[in-house]
Amino acid sequence: MLFHMPARLYFGSGEIGNFKLIIDEYLKAANPVLVTDKGIVQSGLLEKILPQLPGIKIFDEIESNPKSDTINSIARQMRKLAPDLVIGFGGGSPLDAGKALALLGTNDGNIEAYEGKEKYTNDPLPFLAIPTTCGTGSEVTWVSVITDVNRKFKMSIKGPKMYPSVSIVDPDLIKTLPPSIIASTGLDALTHAVEAYLSKPATLITDNHAAKAVKLILGSIEGAYDDIENHHADRENLMFGSTIAGFAFGNSDVTAVHCISESIGALYDIPHGVANSIFLPYVLSYNLPECFEKMATLARQAGINETDDMRASMALIQVIKDLSKRLGIPLFKDLKIGKDQFDKIAERSFENNSNPSNPRELGWEDYLKILENAYE
Repeated sequence: MLFHMPARLYFGSGEIGNFKLIIDEYLKAANPVLVTDKGIVQSGLLEKILPQLPGIKIFDEIESNPKSDTINSIARQMRKLAPDLVIGFGGGSPLDAGKALALLGTNDGNIEAYEGKEKYTNDPLPFLAIPTTCGTGSEVTWVSVITDVNRKFKMSIKGPKMYPSVSIVDPDLIKTLPPSIIASTGLDALTHAVEAYLSKPATLITDNHAAKAVKLILGSIEGAYDDIENHHADRENLMFGSTIAGFAFGNSDVTAVHCISESIGALYDIPHGVANSIFLPYVLSYNLPECFEKMATLARQAGINETDDMRASMALIQVIKDLSKRLGIPLFKDLKIGKDQFDKIAERSFENNSNPSNPRELGWEDYLKILENAYE
């Protein structure tokens, strides 16, 4: 049983205040660059760190689903600067982009050449991850997900050297998140935890992290959604749940929810957290015959006291559906994706490299049924 999580983690309110100290004394970096997105720049959050690193080069072009041509363009500019550290600041997209750019900082060519596991020749640059949403988990995983714009396919670029060298997880950074982002990223984190627990590669260690994450997230997400600025405990529990969900799925895997959401994200640029939130209950319903006993354990983490495992699992699925509705998650129909696209989505989902990790075998036709059930 292997569990690997080499990132040095600073967790807690106010930890961002140690940003410069960590760079100087632990990472010993003299020429860092910063990767983020326009939304973070407009939010004012960068003011938490920019005074500590005056004059740092900022790349803020990252999209909500980071694209290969954007990564390749930034890499060409970045190499001329010869940085010794890449800092990712933002949600999952800037963090995944930062990992990819850390790889390209020491390896030639374009990011498409590195799809798969350990395709790099040289160790990536050190990477410092600072999440500003409560859903990514990328701050503690070894994977960067980048959309290949030519194939319209989300590539997984991974390897043990792609873990962040350091992650700063400060719940105060999500104080100003709008409710819609709390909802989609919080349910994204829930998806990570549930899928990690039910996936075929799950272990005793990942199960413990995943089950704890489910309890934390379900116990805090509504309080955070209602008033994240003043509900300190909910804010911290939600962020902690997201991080330990990352511990779990980073060492087991995700399942068919991600296979669908990554396909839809690549094809139609739908935000990842929104897609995960929509499809989680429908994939759980499909998987129910294969793993209802294990799913019942998660149901009891959610406070469902039903003694029959099947009924407990069905109640958990209903809890997630009801929660999504209360949190304003859109319906699949609301995405305006026509039924004539379902064949293409099903095909891409089946081709996703996490498909074999799903607890119940899934063919192309099964993905089609899940899409139709979610649509109806």
